[in-house]
Amino acid sequence: MMALFRHSAELLPERKDNVVIEFKSLNRNEHRIRRGRKFGRITKQRFSVWLTVLAVLFLIYLIFFSIKMLFHGKMEGGISTSIQVQQEIMGVDELDVLRQAKSKHRKKYPPCEVGLSDSVDHLVDAKDFVNFTQFSLDYIDKEEKPFGKSLSRFGGQQSLEEREKSFYARNQTLHCGFVKGPEGSPSTGFDLDANDKTYMNTCKVVVSSCIFGNSDFLRRPTSKRISEYSKKNVCFVMFVDEQTLSKLSSEGNFPDDGGYIGLWKIVVVRNLPYKDMRRTGKVPKFLSHRLFPSSMYSIWLDSKMRLNTDPMLILEYFLWRMRSEYAISNHYDRHCVWEEVLQNKRLNKYNHSAIDEQFNFYQSDGLTKFDPSDPNNPIPSYVPEGSFIVRAHTPMSNLFSCLWFNEVDRFTSRDQLSFAYTYLKLRRMNPDRPFFLNMFKDCERRALAKLFRHKAVPSLPPAP
Repeated sequence: MMALFRHSAELLPERKDNVVIEFKSLNRNEHRIRRGRKFGRITKQRFSVWLTVLAVLFLIYLIFFSIKMLFHGKMEGGISTSIQVQQEIMGVDELDVLRQAKSKHRKKYPPCEVGLSDSVDHLVDAKDFVNFTQFSLDYIDKEEKPFGKSLSRFGGQQSLEEREKSFYARNQTLHCGFVKGPEGSPSTGFDLDANDKTYMNTCKVVVSSCIFGNSDFLRRPTSKRISEYSKKNVCFVMFVDEQTLSKLSSEGNFPDDGGYIGLWKIVVVRNLPYKDMRRTGKVPKFLSHRLFPSSMYSIWLDSKMRLNTDPMLILEYFLWRMRSEYAISNHYDRHCVWEEVLQNKRLNKYNHSAIDEQFNFYQSDGLTKFDPSDPNNPIPSYVPEGSFIVRAHTPMSNLFSCLWFNEVDRFTSRDQLSFAYTYLKLRRMNPDRPFFLNMFKDCERRALAKLFRHKAVPSLPPAP
């Protein structure tokens, strides 16, 4: 029996091997089945996790989108405007403009050629042969009544009746900033050093700019493009506050013994009249005839621009050659105040309720939409690009500047909202007294100076 068993085992080895191979094969198959089941469990777990993550992200998106839609149009100070209210005020077309503005790509606006004279030699001043409107203006210097809480101290307490009368181009005394209070009252602001005032009283032609609240870099005019005549006869004045002066010094921009940094004469303004730096900047922007009482011409240059053109050539081209007393460029993209209102709201440039108050007031007083197809439009655009202004200090130019400043003082500091209203009302109330305003192309403005972005954007002003 044992021999037979041994014989069977020895004589049939391949049978034994087959049994072993089959056994191993069965083990491998069972192992694969277990791995497959395990892999399936892992895949299902991962799929469940990813599905859960996607569901959570989708839920967050829905919540965010709902909140955005719910609070769309929310304003500062807890005031919100619904789409229906905006439609009632602006109309459906203006809301479409607002929606389209979000999808627009940033456009490029290159400069264009300006036919400036080749030299400052032999320039002819147009005042010798242009009959500008003549009348006498004086300015309210002091008010005896105490200042109200809601009214500007620097701009004075102009009543609506006084405001209406001030639009007449006639001999008058009107509000135009720099109003002092009763005897013993504190200064209303924009205080200057006596030596700076003496220097400013000698200026006949002025190029001015300002930096308040350290909101920009100091950009010097390109000296090699300024003639020796202009360097000797034109005052280049940069108004700064103490904060900006300190920052300039820390950056290595120290005024020399004469108070100059390059061509700029640095004039320090103390006791700023407004908390809103933009509104404070309107004082030198609009009231150059008051800051430089002996000057005949002035050029305003925003701090985001570097002057690359001789100022005398600018006066000759934009004023004298065009027989104008005031020159400003149209806006590069917008031409209707309705569009400008929407853009200011979209970018939160100012308190929305304050914009609405001003805009509604202007509409009630006759402001209408700009119609580009109307051949009788007095100017090519109702929205200016106010960073560059060239003006003769004539009575009509001075009056318009005071009126425009008073609107900025009374309403918002967004002067592009008040330009067309002020200009059109001045024309309407003085049909027989022309105001020679030259609104030139914005591409010409870009050819005169290099544009930069502001270093910092001032914080949104509080609701009035």
